[in-house]
Order: sequence, then structure tokens, then C-alpha cells
Amino acid sequence: MGDSAELFRLIGAGVTAFVAFKVAISFFRFIAKHFLAGTLGLSANLKSAGAWAVVTGSTDGIGKAYAEQLAAKGLNVVLISRTQSKLEDMAKDVESRYSVQTKVIAADFSSEDIYDTIKTQLAGLDIGVLVNNVGMAYDFPDYFGDQEDFYPDFSRRMIHMNCSSVAKMPEIVLPGMSAKRKGFIINIGSSAGSGPVPLMSMYSGTKAFVEMFTRSCTHEYASKGITFQHVKPFFVTSKLSKMRKSSTFVPNPTTFVRNALALVGVDHTTTGYWAHDIQECVMALVPMAATLKLMQSARGKGLKKRASKTE
Repeated sequence: MGDSAELFRLIGAGVTAFVAFKVAISFFRFIAKHFLAGTLGLSANLKSAGAWAVVTGSTDGIGKAYAEQLAAKGLNVVLISRTQSKLEDMAKDVESRYSVQTKVIAADFSSEDIYDTIKTQLAGLDIGVLVNNVGMAYDFPDYFGDQEDFYPDFSRRMIHMNCSSVAKMPEIVLPGMSAKRKGFIINIGSSAGSGPVPLMSMYSGTKAFVEMFTRSCTHEYASKGITFQHVKPFFVTSKLSKMRKSSTFVPNPTTFVRNALALVGVDHTTTGYWAHDIQECVMALVPMAATLKLMQSARGKGLKKRASKTE
């Protein structure tokens, strides 16, 4: 009996030591990548891949912050979004603030006939960075079958915005990147793509495509010198998220993108922000029933708001 007790004690001590070691390693990696990557020289030199960066959905939120911060690093920027006037205003602002060149392309990514024009407009540019940021979300959580009643072509438009763009834009820039054996492609997904999110099924599904597509391309193109990165943030203040007030767990786009860019070349799949890493660990423990209840509550508030607008 005494020998058995001693054996179990040793096994328990060994397991405890192993778990403590794993936690320590995880904590060190967390600190290193989020707070020391730049200092340690781990972050990628984005300008080394080419003179131009291309950013879709570039006039608001995360896309705008990527365009600004890439320009701050000395990259010329191609701004692609839907509204010509907003693109022109932003181009003037970026050129005056960062002394770089810009090019604007007005395109509606909910359509499928835009890519030949984009390809023609990008021809001849030395493109080193592509940020696939454009996307579409729900107005509020709701049942999948109810969306078409209020948003015609809801599924088609979301697939084109969230999936087709992520596949078609790399098709345009990859030949040039492959020829020079260097380039960076950053695909903006969402934490909603890492697992099922009831009442946001279409959004969750399209963002899951972004993750699997990017992770597959990471292995496919590593030997060709091209780095893919999948970014899966939680909430960031923006029109898309409808969050207006920033906090520790809801950063503004500038703060978020500064952190995310430092992780290019460090993490191939990342939340992009240290507090979102913590949030990801916590959310993994939340039962699906609790998530569904939260979404149903948000749906109720959204329906009331919609009803008040139609009265």
C-alpha cells in the first residue's frame, strides 16, 4: 500500500511539473510574440517584398488602419473600396501624411465581375503585401432563414464579400510574388470562424473558410517565399462591429493593427492582439448553450431596434 501511494505521489508530481512547464512555455511565447517581437527582430520586414501594398475595404475600420500603417512603413498603397469619393479623400490624406504614392480602385466586392478590372489596374505594380480585409457581417444575430426577408441576396453577397474576395485577390498578386519569391498575404477573418456561432451561421461559416484557406496556403507557398497570415480578431471598434467605445478587450483599429502587423512572420494564425488571445482562451470554456442564449438576447434587442425604425 505504501509503495502504491508513493507511486501515485510521484505520478502526481510529474504531471504537475509537466503542466507547470507547459503553462510557463505558453506564457513566455505570449509575452515574446505580443510584446517583444519587434525588439527581438522577429517581425517581418514588409517593405522588403515590394514597393506597393494592396488593401481591400480600406476606407474604414481595420482596413483603413492597415493602409495607414503600411504607408507609415514607407509602402505605396493601393486603396480598394466601394465609394470613389471616400477613396479619393483618403488617398489625399495618406499621401500628405506619409509622403507615399497611392492608387484608388472603386469596386463593390458583393459583385463577382470586378476582378478583371482590378487585375488590369494592378498590372505593372511591384506588389509585396496584400491585405484582404473587405467583409460583411450581420446587422444583428438572427436565424439564417430569416435574413433573405430583409436583405435580398444576403447569402450570395456575403459569400462574395467574405470568401470570393479572399480567393480572387491572391490569384491576381500571387504570380508576381512567386516570380520574385517573396510576398505577404494577410487575410482578415474573425474569431467567429474558429467555431460554430448560432444565429450568425453564415458569417461564422464564411470566416471558417478564410481560416482553412489561409492555413492551407501557408503550407502551400512557404517554399516559394510567400508568407500567409490569418488574423481572427474579436471585437474592434468599427462600423462592421458596431462597437464605438474602446477598452482593453475592444481596441480601436489603430491599436489593433499595430499589434497585428508586428505578428506578421511570427504567427501564421493569430487573433492579432494580446487581449484577444486571452479572450480566445476564456471563450473556449463557454458552453454552446450559453453562447446561444447570448445571441438570442442580442437578436431580441436587434428586432426591437428594427421595429422602432419602421414605426
